[in-house]
Amino acid sequence: MSTNVLRTPDGWWAVRDERAVRIETKAVTTAELLADRAAVREAAASGESGTPVADLVALPPVTTPCRVVAQMVNYRSHAKDSGFTGDIPPTFFRKASGSVSGPHEAIVRPAHVKFLDYEVELGLVMGATLPVGTVVEETDLPHYVAGLVLTNDVSARDVQLTKTQFYESKSYPTFTPTGPYLALLEPEEFARLIDLRLRLSVNGVPRQDRTLADMIVRPAQALTLLARFQTLDPGDLLLTGTPGGTALKAPPKPVEKIAALLPPALKWKAFFNGQAKNPRYLREGDLVTATIATPDGRIDLGEQRTAVADAT
Repeated sequence: MSTNVLRTPDGWWAVRDERAVRIETKAVTTAELLADRAAVREAAASGESGTPVADLVALPPVTTPCRVVAQMVNYRSHAKDSGFTGDIPPTFFRKASGSVSGPHEAIVRPAHVKFLDYEVELGLVMGATLPVGTVVEETDLPHYVAGLVLTNDVSARDVQLTKTQFYESKSYPTFTPTGPYLALLEPEEFARLIDLRLRLSVNGVPRQDRTLADMIVRPAQALTLLARFQTLDPGDLLLTGTPGGTALKAPPKPVEKIAALLPPALKWKAFFNGQAKNPRYLREGDLVTATIATPDGRIDLGEQRTAVADAT
């Protein structure tokens, strides 16, 4: 069964039910912890009663600096929302690892950002080096991927669309809430990835809800494609895309055709004037709740609860 690992200011913990047992390790980084799996197993098998998880302050279980890579438009429902038709070429982009934040830390909206969006995503945490040129089969996943984390690929849509700038729009501090748990999987559990259900709500209202069956490029293929040009190392993070239900949606086809006739400045002005009427974008005081788990709970990445705050 998978082992959930929690990181706090006091170190690393193995979680069973709602209690945590300290992992006796000198590891500081995620990569160092993954190299000390014996200590993780010992804590997970311990008979100690442990500490209530509710009494601990969760930090992101992925330590930085590290590589943070993400897949674009990788769920069929998101492709439909985004106006894509036909085959979608697999596309990757980078996020600054300085965007990684804790699972209960506030998402801070920069003063110049008006259209702040959410994207619940499954994160793969690498457990071994993935050299350029590697071909990853489904049976190879347990070798290269150590575990899973819950992430939110927060996006400044006005920056992303007007500048066609993914790196900036998704890399502000607090724009990648991560955790609470790093779920270290047993080899046989990778077959359960397809059963994972991603859910996200804002102020208790459901926004996103899909399983990995909706995914276009699955993890083994994604790693193979990424390895054509990018090396990954233990502790690096791959975000695997988001389902439909984000605030941003493509305009209707007639509107899109009319907008194509406009100069770029007028086109974006008209588009964002319309988006200003969309109540789904995040605002100060909103509470974003996200979970990823299998229906039986045998793989459960925990719950994120992140408030939205304006930069001061």
